[in-house]
Amino acid sequence: MSRSTSPDGAQPQGDASPGRAPSRAPAGALAPRIVLITSTIIVAGVFALAAWQRRWISDDGLIVLRTIRNLIAGNGPVFNAGERVEANTSTLWTYLVYMGTWIPGTDPEGVVLGLALALSVTAIILAVLGGARLYSGVRFEGTGDGGTGDGGTPSVAPLLLPAGVIAYIAVPPARDFATSGLESGLVIAWIALLWWLMLGWARQPRSEARSTILVAFIAGLGPLVRPELAVLGGLAILLLLASPVRWRFRALLVVVAGTVPIAYQVFRMGYYGLPFPNTAVAKDAGGSRWPQGWLYLQDLVGPYLLWLPVVAMLIGGTAAWLLVRSSRGTGNAVPRPSRARSRGAVVALFVANGLLLGVYVVRVGGDFMHGRPLLPVLFTILLPVAVIPVVIPARRWLAQAGRGAVAGIVALVAWVVVVAWSVTVAAVSEPKALTEIPDDGIVDERAFYVEKTGIEHPTSAEDYLQYPRMRSLLLILGTAPRGSVLLPTADEGSWVYVPPKEPATLDDARATAYYAQLGMAAMVTPLDVRVLDHIGLAYPLAAHTERIDGGRIGHDKYLYPDWVIADYAAVDTWEAGLIGFLDPQWVQDSQRALSCEATRSVLASYRDELTIRRFVRNIVDAFPRSGYRIERAPLDEIKRCATLGE
Repeated sequence: MSRSTSPDGAQPQGDASPGRAPSRAPAGALAPRIVLITSTIIVAGVFALAAWQRRWISDDGLIVLRTIRNLIAGNGPVFNAGERVEANTSTLWTYLVYMGTWIPGTDPEGVVLGLALALSVTAIILAVLGGARLYSGVRFEGTGDGGTGDGGTPSVAPLLLPAGVIAYIAVPPARDFATSGLESGLVIAWIALLWWLMLGWARQPRSEARSTILVAFIAGLGPLVRPELAVLGGLAILLLLASPVRWRFRALLVVVAGTVPIAYQVFRMGYYGLPFPNTAVAKDAGGSRWPQGWLYLQDLVGPYLLWLPVVAMLIGGTAAWLLVRSSRGTGNAVPRPSRARSRGAVVALFVANGLLLGVYVVRVGGDFMHGRPLLPVLFTILLPVAVIPVVIPARRWLAQAGRGAVAGIVALVAWVVVVAWSVTVAAVSEPKALTEIPDDGIVDERAFYVEKTGIEHPTSAEDYLQYPRMRSLLLILGTAPRGSVLLPTADEGSWVYVPPKEPATLDDARATAYYAQLGMAAMVTPLDVRVLDHIGLAYPLAAHTERIDGGRIGHDKYLYPDWVIADYAAVDTWEAGLIGFLDPQWVQDSQRALSCEATRSVLASYRDELTIRRFVRNIVDAFPRSGYRIERAPLDEIKRCATLGE
């Protein structure tokens, strides 16, 4: 039996036939590696180019940049100076972008675009490299003399062709969110890195190696990439612990994996007063909206017939896995310390996590952005077929081919189907112009903002000045008294202000703008302007309201502006300057509602001076505080608070 070099260049670890001299590698063993490297470069290059052609920064991406501006200004990791609110879901993304701004001559917008694209492309490359590790040692065996020179069985090295990664980049949202200013690129890059590292770990003959410690460290970063990725990171760590190693080494792995996330968790609870980002409270990340979630899943699967490549990859992946199993016991077999430390266990881990994450996304109702939270699900599930081993049929060789070769041909057919589907989808799935939000609340976010701004690539605060109300926001900011509350009107082009009760000092915020498009409003205004939203991403008082039944997903909270007038001490009568569309009684009721002791505790957790005592108290109260909710209507909230015995 002949021995071949693995497709990713790894040398065989041993021979399953003791006492037999290893035979030379079959002719053409170099070709698969050349094909793999060339195809990977092509796919990564096409993805980079296609993503750059759709470059943009979303409004939520601008939220990240506001935090970066405050970090640069020395105000800390906050959205508004003086208020400790974690408005960004991905901790690691925030600090990576911040560190990117240390490079001389860079600006936050340029850093966030370049870093997001680089990570997205890196994810594709790592997915392919992980696939090469998965299928290392796979070969096709025939039944007759294949000209090996010893009268033995012919050995044909398979070609590893990108498959799942092609299907992924063909989906338009994958190219949209390869930039966008959000952490999408970081998410799939982290998943792909963990995939590549764990497959390397599964192939190592030593149980206690330094590379295992690296895997544990990367896995531990999961919750800092996004909170829900704690599941994948945790499962990966459990798999490491299940391998046959000494207990002292297991303890070391736990320490390595847990030190950074636990340290940050303590900081988060003490500094922000919550056990998770404020965005999780605002969007009730533990809530349940199954019907909306199914609509969201169909919104991604239906338009692109996404089931077709998934089925093709399922067939191709099954054929490929048969090849992996049929290669056991051959000259390329890799000694395996345990079942836990195997390629099969790693594949099962990632597929199971992808399915779990998909169920979670559907359960919470998806999102308002077309496809965004389902992209990591799709990416993770496709990892085992990121590349697949195929055989190019040759008449003379097929006459002697065995079952492994048939599986390789089946995989080739599946690959052709995926490529044909991908080319078709990429060619015909152009975004539609959107000026209104559809009934299901799901929009192609990039197309929406391109249409609203009239700019093909909105990538800066200046570009978003073209969005309705942004220029008028700057105009009223120049005329409103210091300390005013700025409110948008029903007319898309205008704002009004409510003056403060008492003259503001230079230490007070220049103004408080209350607007749904939080990111753009925050980026076009100076840092001394407080920017809040009725959803609660940057305003904990709004975040702690109850969800509106049937509301638009991700926007199903609305805190009336009367609360902001009361909270930030603006006037509360028409005679003093209260705007006509606000009811003085509602404002005064809001003032009474804000006197509720539990509500005052929420406000104090992020507004009080950060002393050691406040830090410790925040840690103690973080979990109970995260579940606290208030009523949106002031009178209802007064009644609710009264039932608490206050």
